Amino acid sequence: MNTLAAILLLFGNLGTTEVIIIFVVILLLFGGKKIPELMHGLGKGVRSFKKGMNEIEEEINTPPAPDNKEKSKEEKK
Repeated sequence: MNTLAAILLLFGNLGTTEVIIIFVVILLLFGGKKIPELMHGLGKGVRSFKKGMNEIEEEINTPPAPDNKEKSKEEKK
């Protein structure tokens, strides 16, 4: 999922006015000095989530390695 699709999913049908109101409420709750820290933490969380998703996708798409026990049984026959 790309970033734009994630943002659209997150905000759904919110208009500009609603987004501004949400931003003002966040500003009032956390203050101007805390917002960069919050965004930094949010960025780390998103990066970690994407990394985990990529690892899972890679694990799913990678074919399983052949089992050594099965090979040795076939060689003995």
